[in-house]
Order: sequence, then C-alpha cells, then structure tokens
Amino acid sequence: MPYDLENRLVIGLASSALFDLSEPDQVFREQGELAYREFQRKHERVPLSPGVAYPFIRRLLALNEIRPDDPPVEVVLLSRNDPDTGMRVMHSIRHHGLAMTRAAFLQGRNPHRFIPALSVSLFLSANEADVNQATLAGYPAGQVLASKHVDLLDDQELRVAFDFDGVLADDESETIFQETGDIEQFHAHEQSKIDIPHGPGPLKVFVEKLSIIQKLEEQRAAEDPSYKPRLRISIVTARNAPSHERVINTMRSWGITVNDAFFLGGVEKKRVLEVLAPHIFFDDQKKHLEPATEILPSVHIPFGVANRARQ
Repeated sequence: MPYDLENRLVIGLASSALFDLSEPDQVFREQGELAYREFQRKHERVPLSPGVAYPFIRRLLALNEIRPDDPPVEVVLLSRNDPDTGMRVMHSIRHHGLAMTRAAFLQGRNPHRFIPALSVSLFLSANEADVNQATLAGYPAGQVLASKHVDLLDDQELRVAFDFDGVLADDESETIFQETGDIEQFHAHEQSKIDIPHGPGPLKVFVEKLSIIQKLEEQRAAEDPSYKPRLRISIVTARNAPSHERVINTMRSWGITVNDAFFLGGVEKKRVLEVLAPHIFFDDQKKHLEPATEILPSVHIPFGVANRARQ
C-alpha cells in the first residue's frame, strides 16, 4: 500500500528553519561552495544545534502518539542541499530523535515546486526568497524569523497562534482598511457581511488539519480520562468589536473551534503573546512580528495587500 499523505498534516521544512546553520552558511558566503561542501563533510557527524522552528516541530511530531499506527503528522525535509552535503542534516535529525524519515535534496533549486506533490499544508523556511516564490505561486509558506528565544521543552503542550486577516482568511477586509485607513469604514464593511464567511487565506488548510488533530485528541481523552489534550489553537488579531463577529462566524462555517481568541483593537500583540507563550506565531505583517521575535518563534506569511509593496 502506498503511504497516504493527503489525509495527514504535512509540513514541508527547510533545514534553515529546523537547525542553526549560521556556521556553515558563513563558510558558504565567505569561501564558496567547494569550501562549504568540505566543511559539511568534515562535520558530517557533528549534530547541528536546534533552530527557531525546532521546538514547534518536535512538539508537533509528538502528537503522533495519539495514533501511532496511522500518524496524523508528517514532516518532510525540503532542502536546497544536494544529497551529499545534506547528510549532516539527516544525521542531526537522527541525533535529536526527530521522527522525520522523508526528504528531498534539490541542489540549489527552489523547493516550492514539490509542495503539491507532497500534499504540503505549510512550507517553512528561513530563506525569504524561497518563501516569497512559494507564496507568489499560490502555496502556503512562511518565513521563520531569527529569534533568540530558547525553549526548554519542559512540557508537552503545543500552543499555535495565528493572526486572522491575510493568514487564516484572505485579505478582502484588510484591503478595505489599508486603502481607506478608516476603522469605522472597516467595521461597517464587516457588519454588512457578518454572516458571509471570509474566503480562505494561505493557512486555512493548515489550521483545518490542526483542528482534525484536536478532535483526535478529544476522542482519545474520552476513551482514556488520564490523557490530557496538548494542542491549543489561538487567534491574536488587531480587530476588535464589532468586527470580531465575522471572525467567529467564519471559523464556525469552517467547522473549527479555537481555544483562545484575542481581539486587541490596536493593543500591541507582544503584550498578550508574552503571557500566552505560543510555541509559534503566524502573522502577515512584520511590524507585529519584529517585537514578538524577542520572546517567541515567529513566522511571516508574505501574503496579500499588506505585503504587495514588498514583493
């Protein structure tokens, strides 16, 4: 039987998001490809240190314990390395005990072309150009931003936080605000469409797959009262009342129940994120992400009107 990916949550992951590649990258930039190749071979058995997305990926893979015979999560390495230089990454994956066995090594080529072939719901990379190209091609992708945050992995809970407009939903409403700058007009627009669900944003399928895992956890907890669900999904948005209603109605129409929602109305998101402490936060605007990188792993989704001028 072929291994089915379509019905799992599949993350496509660049090694730059999973591990700290600052040292080999410096060799590549300063000394070129041959020196880089030699460096990677020489250090092939030296494990790479965890990178920004490592705690998120480790916790996400741990959710496969819910259904070990038919794991709901698959993480596929999508690497710009060739198979030879990529050996260090594979050895590092094994060293850290990550349940990742599938990989594609593309020798400098952009990995986004393989997103649909592998049923990837989210591609994560620290390489901004790769993420932008994937987004322009219509694929769900995010740039993992540099962060000094250290996760001690001292609990099993996985907290995932999302902005709403331009991330889970499309940028229809964001466009109204960006073009007019009028918050009252934005609220009026949302009230006029209160019962009309938003169109899907780039991470809609990703959050749907997470929601399925939540339901599997609920089922497990019903069968085994000692099991405590680990996954929590939160929305942290600059919206406030009355535009919150359309958000909730949209999530209902998608069959998704989030654990937490914060409608902040211009309050700096970092203030809430510092208390919420998600293991990863997705937003389409870097002005919200840059303060957050000081305290948690953050991912930029370069989608929609808020990013058009940058692309």
